[in-house]
Amino acid sequence: MSRPTPPRILCINPGSTSTKIAVFDGGSALFSEEVRHPKEELAVCRGAQGQLALRRAAVSEALERHGCGPARLDAVAGRGGLLAPLPGGVYGVGARMLGELAANLHGEHPCNLGAPLALCFAQAAGCPAYVVDPPVTDELRDIARVTGLPRIRRRTVFHALSQRMAARLAAERLGLQYEQAKFVVAHLGGGVSVGAHDCGQVVDVTNGLDGEGPMSAERAGTLPALVLVEMVRDGADPDALRREILTHGGLYAHAGTNDLRVVEQRFRAGDESAGKLIQILAYNVAKAVGGMAAALFEATDARLDAVVLTGGMARSELLVGAITRRVRFLAPVLVMPQVDEMQALAKGAELALAGKVPVLDYNG
Repeated sequence: MSRPTPPRILCINPGSTSTKIAVFDGGSALFSEEVRHPKEELAVCRGAQGQLALRRAAVSEALERHGCGPARLDAVAGRGGLLAPLPGGVYGVGARMLGELAANLHGEHPCNLGAPLALCFAQAAGCPAYVVDPPVTDELRDIARVTGLPRIRRRTVFHALSQRMAARLAAERLGLQYEQAKFVVAHLGGGVSVGAHDCGQVVDVTNGLDGEGPMSAERAGTLPALVLVEMVRDGADPDALRREILTHGGLYAHAGTNDLRVVEQRFRAGDESAGKLIQILAYNVAKAVGGMAAALFEATDARLDAVVLTGGMARSELLVGAITRRVRFLAPVLVMPQVDEMQALAKGAELALAGKVPVLDYNG
C-alpha cells in the first residue's frame, strides 16, 4: 500500500575515513554531508567496532545541525556490512545480522557499523531499519572463484552500491540497458574495487579486503604472498600486519596521508615524488581495469561498452587523466564522481516501504 505522504529516510554510510549522512524526503535530499574522521581520531578507537560511539555522535550532531529529529523518519537505511555472500537487494536489520557484524565474523571494516547505526536511529523513530545492496553481493562466475590452491576460494567484497548505480547511470548516458551492456567499473575511494559488469551481473571484482587489486588511499593492494609469509615467520605480528595492509598502506604508507587532495597539492607545489605517486596509483588501477575487461568475454564477443570511474578520487583530474591514458584503447571512459550512494540507499528503502521490492531476511 502506498504511503499517504512522501517518506522521509535517513541514510548512513560509514566508510574507511568518513561517515556520510543524508536525509531524503520524497526522493529529494533535505541535507547530505560527509563527516571526515582524521586517522589519529580513528586510531584511538582500536578497530572498527570501537568506532560505533564516534560515528553515532557524528550522525546525531548532523541531524541536530539540520533540524531533522527522529520523530518524522519513516525508515533508516544503512550501508551493508561484511556478511555471508548474498544476492543484492534490501534486507531488514535483525539479530543474526547484528551478531555477525559485531563479531567481525566475515571481516572487519567500518561498513559493519551501517546496520547497528541504522537500527539505533530507527528504534528512536519507531520505524524500520534496512541495509541495501551490501558489499558482499555475490554474482561471481564459478571460474572466477578458483585460485591456485584448491582450499582457498575467492569471495566478493566490493563497493556494490556505488558500482551498480554508476553502471546504471553509464548505461542511461549511452542509451543502453544495463542488463544488456558490458562495463568495467572502478570505484576510487578510501578503498578501490574494480568490477566486470556483464549484462547486469558483476561476474568478477577485486576484493580489497582480502588484499586483492590496486593500492588505494590506505590499502596496500596485491602484495607478493611469500614475502608476507617470510615476514610472519620472522616475527611480524599477523594482526598488526593486517592493519598495516588494510589501513596504513597505499597513499598513507608512501605519503603519510590518505587524502589524495593533499598529495596533489604537494605535487603542484613542486614535489615530484607526489606526482610519481599519483602515476603509480593510476598504473595499478589501469592494470586491474585491463584484467577485468578480459573477464567480460566468457559468453559473448560483444564489445566493452565503457570503462566507468566513480568514487571520491574520481574527482581528481590528474588521477583520472593518468588512468584514462592507459585504458582508453579498451572503450570510452566515463567519469562519474557525482554518483550518490546515499540516494541509492534512500531509493532502496523507499521501494521497500512502498512494497515494490521485498524486504529480505538475512539467514547467514
